[in-house]
Amino acid sequence: MTTLYFLQHYWWALVSLLGAILVALMFVQGGQTLLFGIARNGNDRTLLVNAFGHKWELTFTTLVTFGGAAFAAFPLFYSTSFGSAYWLWISILLLFVIQAVSYEYRSKAGNLLGTRTYEVFLLLNGALGTILLGVAVGTFFTGGPFIMQKMNLTDLSQPVISYWDNGWKGLDAIAVPFNLLLGIGVFLAARTLGLLYTISQIDEPGLVERCRKHAKITGSIFVAGFVVILIWYFLLPGYEVNPETGALAVVGSKFFINMTELVWPLVMLLAGVALVLAGMIRLFTGREKYNFYITALGVVLAVWPLLICAAFNNTAYYVSTVNPEYSLTLYNSSSSEFTLKVMAYVSIAIPFVIAYISYVWRALVRKKISNSELNGEDSHKY
Repeated sequence: MTTLYFLQHYWWALVSLLGAILVALMFVQGGQTLLFGIARNGNDRTLLVNAFGHKWELTFTTLVTFGGAAFAAFPLFYSTSFGSAYWLWISILLLFVIQAVSYEYRSKAGNLLGTRTYEVFLLLNGALGTILLGVAVGTFFTGGPFIMQKMNLTDLSQPVISYWDNGWKGLDAIAVPFNLLLGIGVFLAARTLGLLYTISQIDEPGLVERCRKHAKITGSIFVAGFVVILIWYFLLPGYEVNPETGALAVVGSKFFINMTELVWPLVMLLAGVALVLAGMIRLFTGREKYNFYITALGVVLAVWPLLICAAFNNTAYYVSTVNPEYSLTLYNSSSSEFTLKVMAYVSIAIPFVIAYISYVWRALVRKKISNSELNGEDSHKY
């Protein structure tokens, strides 16, 4: 095994982990979908906004870090997906921008658009943001109609390596059934986690009881939907690449083969599914303590191996539906060995960052949020 080969796989594993963590942190978006329907009045909505307002930066920061890591480690993927599928990613980013604006201005006196408008923005971010992000992740497995010509760098009039082969610029990915199903799955996961977080962190009996009822329904649909996604995922064909020649060959059920040949991603997947099921069983049996954390960890462990198997075991992780020869692999899309090695040294700091986040998180969730606390003299309201 060469150093470059190891670093390419190391960084794909880290980028995939960031993606899996991002899906779990979308519980903030899931919580925002509770503002209409489950929240019955202004006090309920204020409780929800402030419960999730302490955490929204984590989701946004993880999204940016995911994009930054992808750019540094796999620049050709970044330019092809983030650059070519422009309208899909710009829609996702705009939905996250209006989230940040809404938390900042929702409760400010004399805000331009009014409190209800910002709450609608949060709902849009929670619903559409999760679905579109799932659609974007789905392209790892279904590919897209892009054309890649590295020699374009020599054309000073148009030095663009990759470009979309139609005018939809990524929005066409929404029409791909698997992508859309994955997007709905991310939405259901986010809403389930949002409901569980509300149950654990808000001290308002009526609101919590409604969340408890909806969590049982949404959680059950999420589990059933994830089973459907897994079956479809295992049946998807993929392209196997020869790392020496770069030649590609279609392989039926490629991602299922990756799971079974590598084994450890399958073990992780089964552990994740077991934790999610444990969370649902605990919910139905009334044991709710730590339920959010058990289910969130299950989501991370279930999503991470799916993303890993998109590129490991000599798999093309971003296939061109125009011409498979343009498809991206770990070998033709990564940065140089020097760049990946320097980044690997920097990644040593990750455990310290996680430890700091854990410390801050514990400080923020030590006490449940209630109306009396929010109405206190020294309280801060979003």
